[in-house]
Amino acid sequence: MPAAESVAETERSLERLFRLTVNRAIHHRQTAAIGVEVTRAGYAILRTLADAGELPMGQLARRCSMDPAAANRQVRVLEDAELVERGTDPDDARLAVARLTAKGRRTHDRIVALRVEQMTDVLDNWSEHDCTELVRLIDRLVTDLRLTPIRTDSFTTKEHP
Repeated sequence: MPAAESVAETERSLERLFRLTVNRAIHHRQTAAIGVEVTRAGYAILRTLADAGELPMGQLARRCSMDPAAANRQVRVLEDAELVERGTDPDDARLAVARLTAKGRRTHDRIVALRVEQMTDVLDNWSEHDCTELVRLIDRLVTDLRLTPIRTDSFTTKEHP
């Protein structure tokens, strides 16, 4: 088991990384660089549909960790920009589904290409071993974070920091 100080440093480093990944200014610069205005939530929908293909709205909301109403609003904005279209499920006409348009696919691919280019620049001086190890450790951390329950037994609702 790592020392408490090491765990605290890891948590602080991850917090700094998380702040970068959700930074609106950085996201705005990325989308402006490709000439498209897509919010972070909108990009989450584009990315999810690019990975999964056509999805029922409820599944799309869950996969994006969004409230269904928020996902519907985002899809509406993306529809207006002609990046996403809605249809009906071929097996159940009662279900609304969302899918990328050709323009939505191109937009997603351009954002991904920009991010890959930026990451290539960031990792330019890293060894292949370090890059491979980074991927392995991040994947391991993500898996462990998903599988490890949050402990609440050592905290009470009466105590506040």
